[in-house]
Amino acid sequence: SDLATGTELNAAIQTVLKEVMDEHGAVVFGGNGYSEEWHKMAVEERGLANLRTSADALPVLKEGYIEELFQKTGVLTPVELESRYDVYAEQYLLAIEVEAKLVVSMAKTIIYPAAVRYLSDLSSTIAGLKEIGIELEKETAEKVATLVKSMMDCASKLSDTLSNHDFASTEEHMQYASQTIRPLMDEVRKYADALEGEIADDLWPLPTYQEMLFVK
Repeated sequence: SDLATGTELNAAIQTVLKEVMDEHGAVVFGGNGYSEEWHKMAVEERGLANLRTSADALPVLKEGYIEELFQKTGVLTPVELESRYDVYAEQYLLAIEVEAKLVVSMAKTIIYPAAVRYLSDLSSTIAGLKEIGIELEKETAEKVATLVKSMMDCASKLSDTLSNHDFASTEEHMQYASQTIRPLMDEVRKYADALEGEIADDLWPLPTYQEMLFVK
């Protein structure tokens, strides 16, 4: 419209850019979008929502202004948008449940047996060397034993959380998956990663980080 009234091209571009920045400048950022500085700036200075998880983000699809936007632009009706929300929420919950069960299974049937075998071999070696007058430090065995117990305790807690099906809403269920189940999954992995760094390579039954990133 500016060009139609005789405005020069550069002046018209400047006008349009100013309008765009005034309207959308809050979401324009050229730095590290993963930094804590950006997250703090986005929320405190620019007033943007900081939805870090799917459990936080998906319910926004049910907000009235979102339904209005999709309907006004002819993309989705409120009913169609709601059906997509239901599908996305179900996929999210199913993915968390399947992954959590896999974490528990791997801890119990793969990592735990390997750790026990290593402790058995290590104990036999320590005892055998002691018989011939060689004292070997026991710190490694004690550390592995502590890590194994911590991992299995955490895996047991994770298994218990999966038996909870008493939720008032889908949103509550997703928050439970995000705030309760996911952290326990991460904790089991933390102990498993620590065990990988302690157990003999020939006894470790899974591909190691070194193998995946540098060797193979």
